[in-house]
Amino acid sequence: MQESRLRVLTYNIHKGFSPSNRHFILHQIRDALVDVKADILFFQEMQGEHKEHEQKHHNWPECTHYEFLAHEVWPHYAYGKNAVYSVGHHGNAILSKYPLHSWENINVSPFAWASRSLLHGVIQLPSWQRELHIICIHLGLIGMERRRQFGLLCERIDEHVPHDAPLIVAGDFNDWTGQAEKRFYQHLELKEAYRTLHNRYARTFPVWLPFLQMDRIYFRGMQPRSCERLTGAPWNRLSDHAPLLAEFSL
Repeated sequence: MQESRLRVLTYNIHKGFSPSNRHFILHQIRDALVDVKADILFFQEMQGEHKEHEQKHHNWPECTHYEFLAHEVWPHYAYGKNAVYSVGHHGNAILSKYPLHSWENINVSPFAWASRSLLHGVIQLPSWQRELHIICIHLGLIGMERRRQFGLLCERIDEHVPHDAPLIVAGDFNDWTGQAEKRFYQHLELKEAYRTLHNRYARTFPVWLPFLQMDRIYFRGMQPRSCERLTGAPWNRLSDHAPLLAEFSL
């Protein structure tokens, strides 16, 4: 990272499986992520545990998936369970090159069968004198559920993030109806990186023919320098979502 630049990536990794669910490809995902050289990674559908898959797939890591992805590149990480079931759980994760001073996972789902949460962390960058707040999110599929989650997210930011503190909110918003923009900009003064630079949201799902604008990187207190949707090889073989990569000036 240059002294005044920060590279962040958000990615729904489909629990480490290929778009068709036929192949476990977490090793290939890690290789691709290392090449990107991001400073902070926001993950959705991170598999925390799955006892059946662990027995079935010979290349299943012996450690947790977020520890496997983080190994030797991103020494600091946090994981928050979203969905818990009989054989395991999955959720959101944050990987960082810089220490997480604190983090908390907040349940924002009204449904036990489709648990959703906000993973909120605080990072102190070595070249910056102010704390950076980061929130990784994976919102629900139902409009009523998302509206409630937008409200809870706004409350969380109002109560726990100083108004002058730099902030990044990234993840899979499932927001094809465009509810987020009005709430985030009018209430929180958040802007979306890809839309700011390209005048439209990135189409990230499904990866083989992306037409839904699902994945976003919102920010305030910094300046976006670039934001791109990563498509083509190898990304079109790694998940059902395309990742977003943004670079900010601090």
